Amino acid sequence: MIENTTDEKLLEAYQSIRRREHKLIHDMLPVLNKIETLEPEQVDQVRDAMFHTDHPYLMVLVGPFNAGKSSIVNALMGTDNLLKIGATPTTDSIQILRWGEEAERMESGGEVETVFYPSDLLKKVSVVDTPGLESVIKSHEITTRKFLHRADVVLLVMMATQAMTSSNLETMKMFKDYGKKVIIVVNQCDLLDESERQEIEEFIRNESKSKLGTQPDIWMLSAKQGVEANSGAVRDEALWETSGIQQIEAYIDEQLNDASRLRQKLQTPLQIVQNVHSKALDAVKENQAALSHYQSINENIDQQLKTQRQGQKKSVTEINAEIDEQFKEIGNRSEGALMDIFKLSNAIQSFIGGIIQLVGLTRLLGGLTKTSRVEKSFERYNVFQPMEEINNIVDKLGPRLEGQDMQDIDDLIKYGQSEVNKLPDDLQDKVIGSIQAPIKYVRDHIQKLDTQLEPIEQSTRKLEVNELEDAFRNTLMYLASWQLIALTLFFAFTQFSSGMEDGVLRLLIMLVIPLVAIMGFLMMPIRGRMIHKQYVERLNMLSEQYQKTIHTAADKQIDYGIQLRKDAIAPLTRLINAQTSIHDDHLESLRSSEQVIVSIESDLNSLGKRKLLGVAI
Repeated sequence: MIENTTDEKLLEAYQSIRRREHKLIHDMLPVLNKIETLEPEQVDQVRDAMFHTDHPYLMVLVGPFNAGKSSIVNALMGTDNLLKIGATPTTDSIQILRWGEEAERMESGGEVETVFYPSDLLKKVSVVDTPGLESVIKSHEITTRKFLHRADVVLLVMMATQAMTSSNLETMKMFKDYGKKVIIVVNQCDLLDESERQEIEEFIRNESKSKLGTQPDIWMLSAKQGVEANSGAVRDEALWETSGIQQIEAYIDEQLNDASRLRQKLQTPLQIVQNVHSKALDAVKENQAALSHYQSINENIDQQLKTQRQGQKKSVTEINAEIDEQFKEIGNRSEGALMDIFKLSNAIQSFIGGIIQLVGLTRLLGGLTKTSRVEKSFERYNVFQPMEEINNIVDKLGPRLEGQDMQDIDDLIKYGQSEVNKLPDDLQDKVIGSIQAPIKYVRDHIQKLDTQLEPIEQSTRKLEVNELEDAFRNTLMYLASWQLIALTLFFAFTQFSSGMEDGVLRLLIMLVIPLVAIMGFLMMPIRGRMIHKQYVERLNMLSEQYQKTIHTAADKQIDYGIQLRKDAIAPLTRLINAQTSIHDDHLESLRSSEQVIVSIESDLNSLGKRKLLGVAI
């Protein structure tokens, strides 16, 4: 009852780990298929590992042809003719021996052939005979190597006279890389005396330790004696013991208990996955150096685009600085024009003009001339001549931006094409599209500037002048009003001053009133400067508005130019971004799989073992 309970728990744990291995492999395969530098054979091994746990425990015999592998299998099965043997390579396919109620051979015509045989050993393991390594028939070795990853335990068979050749060492190294348990089987030991047997065994052990850093199990045996021991109706136990074949039988009967077989059945596919996962991780990491270079290309392009954008913006800033200087020049010239009409020498003329304004004759006189006093003065001082220069400056902006855009695009295309040519051929094939200049260049944002700037220019030329003219007329009326009041007071005082007894006071008042009138005239230049100051403030506001309009349009044009650059180089940058994304996805997936592998390995090591305080013992 306890045994049945234990078996049920062991089987339940086995199935749980098996399902996790299946899911791990299922999740890894799509990623492995996308790692181009990974050998297809390695991906096939992982795919094959998914089905490995559905097959019996595999003991695989490998080694040079004519080393006696088929003879050893025949001896284990208690017969001398189950598998063909000969001096020339006879096994040309993988032969899997499985338990069956009667001897039967199933030939599929492919690389794997199944032989059923009623041997109790085959109830515990399936024995695999492989074509010889180092065979003159190259396809034999290829067939064998393709099957090796399936082995749960490997018997490396070699002849006593050719023990631990360089090819044997190479084979052992391959199995070590696979993570396989390897047992060295030395055949034809019946040809050696005891000292020679010990010498060969010691040689193999030393070579394994010095060249591979391992000390494998070494079984010295004679397939010939094993077959002879079973040649009679009853096995010759003494000869069987002498042959050494019983070591294989004992290993299957005693050491491969249920827990160890199940553990090894799950360990084999996990080792396959670990081996390929390690190679895949190495492949992805090796790509990191190349990918870092490719990413530096993108970073360089981004930096170049940033620098080019700054260069274009600098051009716009320089254009606006020139425009600002011209607006300042307008302000400087307007000062002379305004002070000319507000100067003190024009006081009498201004007074008369103010009288005309007050009595309403301006409409009548206004019909005789279409040009205002301020306009005439502005024309005389060429106040708005800098505005013509501003137009010329604005006209330079479009060609300047376009010229720089096209030059930068040409340079970027040359750089991008050079980097594409340096890419490996497989990556060059993945470049979608051509790195080329745009078919046309559109200056819509700059071309629309004329209509956007025209209202500001009109305001500068006409509206502001009209406001100055209104201010000038109001000043004249104030002056006229001031002087009329002063004259009225003066005449009124002269009429009534004769009755004043205080002569000094009368004289003082007579002097003050003319001074008030003179002060009115003196206010004209002061008023002119105040009006000019206000005009300059408004002019600065118009300049800022003008420059802001240019900046807005230029920024859109610059954005358009930068997008042209990006579109021109896009086939390269898209490839780099895609490769970076793929690399990151692969790395993240492999690291996630690594955590699952570690978890499965931990649970697999404790499979079938008793636990003390939660620790497998």
